[in-house]
Amino acid sequence: MDLADVIKLARAWAEADPDPSARAEIEGLLAAPDPAKTDLADRFAGSLEFGTAGLRGVIGAGPNRMNRAVVLRTTWGLAQYLLEAGGPGAAEKGVAIGYDGRRMSKELAEDTACALAAAGIKAKLFDDVVPTPLLAFAVSRLGCAAGVMITASHNPPEYNGYKAYWGNGAQIVPPTDVGIARAIERAPAAKDVPRLAIEEAKSKGLVTILGEELDSAYLAEVKKLGARTDGDRTLSIVYTPMHGVGDKLARMAFDQAGFTNVVSVPEQQKPDAAFPTVEFPNPEEKGAMDLAFALATARKADLVIANDPDADRLAVALPSDASPTGWVQLTGNQVGVLLGHYLLTGGLESLEQAAKPKVGEPLVIASIVSSPMLGVVAHALGAQYDEVLTGFKWIANRALERKKNSGEHFVFGFEEALGYTVGELVRDKDGISASVLFAELAAVLRASGTTVLAHLEGLYRRYGLFVSSQFNLTRKGAEGLAELRAIMQRLRENPPWKIGEHTVVSVRDFQNQIITLADGTTRPLDLPKSDVLAFELASGSRVIARPSGTEPKAKFYFDVREPIVGDEPLTAAEARAAATMKKLADAFVAIAI
Repeated sequence: MDLADVIKLARAWAEADPDPSARAEIEGLLAAPDPAKTDLADRFAGSLEFGTAGLRGVIGAGPNRMNRAVVLRTTWGLAQYLLEAGGPGAAEKGVAIGYDGRRMSKELAEDTACALAAAGIKAKLFDDVVPTPLLAFAVSRLGCAAGVMITASHNPPEYNGYKAYWGNGAQIVPPTDVGIARAIERAPAAKDVPRLAIEEAKSKGLVTILGEELDSAYLAEVKKLGARTDGDRTLSIVYTPMHGVGDKLARMAFDQAGFTNVVSVPEQQKPDAAFPTVEFPNPEEKGAMDLAFALATARKADLVIANDPDADRLAVALPSDASPTGWVQLTGNQVGVLLGHYLLTGGLESLEQAAKPKVGEPLVIASIVSSPMLGVVAHALGAQYDEVLTGFKWIANRALERKKNSGEHFVFGFEEALGYTVGELVRDKDGISASVLFAELAAVLRASGTTVLAHLEGLYRRYGLFVSSQFNLTRKGAEGLAELRAIMQRLRENPPWKIGEHTVVSVRDFQNQIITLADGTTRPLDLPKSDVLAFELASGSRVIARPSGTEPKAKFYFDVREPIVGDEPLTAAEARAAATMKKLADAFVAIAI
C-alpha cells in the first residue's frame, strides 16, 4: 500500500471515528511534515484480528490499534452474533463487563455497555476496576450469555485489550470466535454503531451496575476451596499486585483465610496505568519482583506472592540462601505441581491415594507445553489427568466436557506461564484463589516443621526430578518464515525416532490429529488441530515443537525427567538433568535445522 492510499484510508477513518481525541490524533499525523516517517502506515496496514483471545493491541487511533472506534465495531459484531447464536433469552441474560486500571479501560467498558444496550442486550457493568477472574466468575454466577473484560493483562503500558467469554464462563473457542469475527466484518462505520447514553441505558434497565456483592459472593466461594483450615497462618507474606487491580480482593481473600500478616509493596499497591516501577508488568520478567524482594528481605518474610496487573496469574518466591537476592522464584511448572499435588492429596493428608470428592473421579488438566510431572503425580495417586492445547479456554472447556461425559470432578488446572485454576470456581486463570491456596500449603508445611522447598524436593525424590527448558529458533523476513514452515513440515513427514541418546516411543501430530507409535501403529488424537508436534521419549522426557503464532520463530520445549538415586544430594540429579537437557536440546536442534 503506497502513502497516498494510507492517507486516503486515514482521512476516511478520522471522519467515521466518534472519538474527538482519536480524530485529532489522526489529523496530527496527516499534518506532519513527512507522514511517511510516522507510524501512520502501520496503523492502517490492517485491522486488529478478533480471535479466541479477543483483541489486544497498542492504544491509539486507527483500525490496527485499540481504541473506542474498534471496540464499538467489535461490540456490534458480538451483539449480532449473540442475538443470532446465543440461544433463547440471550438478550435478557445479558453480558457482564469488567475493566482493569489501564489507560482507556473504563471508557472502553462503558462504550461496550452502551453499544450492547442499543442492541437490546442487557449489560451488567462493574462500578470500578476488577480482576479478570472476578469478571469470569460473574459471567457464570449471574447466568450471563457472555462476558467482556477490558484488559491487556501483563502487556506493556501502551497496550489494552478486549477479552471475550461465553455463557459457560470460559473464554470463547472455535467456532464462536469465527462467528463473532465475521459479524464484526459486517459492522458499520464506528460513528454509525448505535449506542445509548450511559444514563439513558441505566434508566431503561439496559445497563445495571455490579458492585461489592460480587466481591462477597466470590470470596465466599474462595473460602470453600481450601483443603485445610489449620496450619501456621502467622507466616509473613509480602504481596504485590504489580500496579494492577488485585490488591483489594487478594487482601480480603488472605484475611478471611486467617492470613493477617500480609503487607503489600506500597509502590505497586494501587492501580497505575504507567506501571512506573517496572519495565514490563509481568512477574516473569527480570527485575519485576525486585521491590517485593527488598521489602520481604527487610521484613524477614516467609513468602512473596505476586499477581500480574489483572490478577489472573500467580508468581511465588521463597527465601533461599543459595540465591544472590536471598529469594528463589518458583517456575510455573513447580507451582502447578505443588498445588495440584496438595489438592489431590486432600491437603497432604492422603499421600498414597487421591482424595476422592463427593461426586466423580478427581481430574487435573494441564496444557501440552506444561511439565508432564503433574500427570505422573496424578497417575501415581489414581487420579485422572488430561492435556489440552495452550490457553486456559481449552482447560476450562475440557473440564466441562469431561464432567458432562464421564462425571469426573475437576480439581485443578494449570499452564506453565503462571496460570492456575482451583476447582470450578472460575473457568479461567485465577491468581487470587491460587495465591490463598499456596499460602495455605506453606502454612501447613510450616506447622509440620518443613518448608515448601524441602517439600518440593520430597516430590522430586518420589516422582523424579523434572526440568523444563525452551529454545527459540528465530529467522527474519518472508524467507525465514518459509524456512520455519519447512522445518515443521520435515519433522512432521519424517519424524526422528532417535534424538541423540534418546529413543522416541511416540509422536503426537496435533495438525493431523494422530498419534504414531514406534512400531508404526497409529491412533486418533482427540484435540483440536494445531501446528504442534510432541515427541515422547522412553526415558520419560519429552520434546515439543511449534511455530510462534505472532513472530517468525519456532519454539522447542524440552522436558527432562531424571530419577534421584537413593540419598544422593538433589544437586547431583540437577547436574545430570542439566547435562541431559543440553545434549537433548543440541541433538534436536541439529535434527530440526
